Amino acid sequence: MAPAKKGILERLDAGEVVIGDGGFVFALEKRGYVKAGPWTPEAAVEHPEAVRQLHREFLRSGSNVMQTFTFYASDDKLENRGNKLSFTGAQINEAACDLAREVANEGDALVAGGVCQTPSYLSCKSETEVKAILKKQLDVFVRKDVDFLIAEYFEHVEEAVWAVEVLKETGKPVAACLCIGPDGDMHGVSPGECAVRLVKAGAQIVGVNCHFDPMTCVKAVKMMKEGVEKAGLKAHYMVQPLAYHTPDCSCQGFIDLPEFPFGLEPRILSRWDMHAYAREAYNTGIRFIGGCCGFEPYHIRAVAEELAPERGFLPEASEKHGNWGAGLEMHTKPWVRARARRDYWENLKPASGRPLCPSMSSPDGWGVTKGHSDLMQQSEATSKDQLKQLFDRSKSQ
Repeated sequence: MAPAKKGILERLDAGEVVIGDGGFVFALEKRGYVKAGPWTPEAAVEHPEAVRQLHREFLRSGSNVMQTFTFYASDDKLENRGNKLSFTGAQINEAACDLAREVANEGDALVAGGVCQTPSYLSCKSETEVKAILKKQLDVFVRKDVDFLIAEYFEHVEEAVWAVEVLKETGKPVAACLCIGPDGDMHGVSPGECAVRLVKAGAQIVGVNCHFDPMTCVKAVKMMKEGVEKAGLKAHYMVQPLAYHTPDCSCQGFIDLPEFPFGLEPRILSRWDMHAYAREAYNTGIRFIGGCCGFEPYHIRAVAEELAPERGFLPEASEKHGNWGAGLEMHTKPWVRARARRDYWENLKPASGRPLCPSMSSPDGWGVTKGHSDLMQQSEATSKDQLKQLFDRSKSQ
């Protein structure tokens, strides 16, 4: 019998670097398995081979956490915004747990069950109603015995605290991530205060995911760390940012960018940007380092390669990738062979290749959040009249 794997807290308590996976929703949307808009993860049931393969690629690239593909798999979201309801949340979550466990068992990886913000909260439902939605997902994770739980992608710390309180009832380790930047949550609660509230609610790991680029997210987690330490509390820290440059984003992040979600490719970070991100996160004291939307396996491989000295090994995928472009030593063209060195790639300023391309965009944010009538959710598809109102309003912004 194989020895039991060390748990997430055991690893972090020992100072080990834990590398998360990347962005399933965006990756599978590009591959034709997820519908943009609802962003719900029916692919775990409809196309398990696609989800399994992506897990496997992240594992091979260095990830030692397989997060279940359960983003937005709450029943209220599955019924929301005109999405055709083919499977229940329980069916999707069960399939996602099985796929993550299957691949995790192929390596030294743990399974993390994930829940995220709910349309019910945005529609001003009560704490009791929101917690009931979250608990339905949680029941599956308990039955499937995931290794730990992650509450992620919460714009409001109030809802994130509710989620942590529900997750803590299982007795499993709990991580909690907000999708915020240095300005704090959507009601202006600072990152430091958000972290304190999450730790007091019972989260042992706190951090941020999504909405912003890596360096912005690392800055926000640094503020969280400072807040927790100032309050005399203890926690571990994690970060799973976007793989996009977002210097022009406002408080709601990349959702407000006019390129979201179908024109973001010019903003993608290179693998060399990921080296810098991994080092900055590590130097900040973050030991759970992964990615969210836009992160492909090669990005995770770059993180793993940068932190190989601390981890003591390279990922399997590095067999097909010489360190800092060393594989180019075998290229046929001499000027390409001359690029097989760290200083070349570390100092490169990539061109966009797009004539007249602006360096920044003007975000579309309308300044609304939970409690505003515009965010009251509906189960039917947006009508033509409603769309016209949105089009007209967009033109006037």
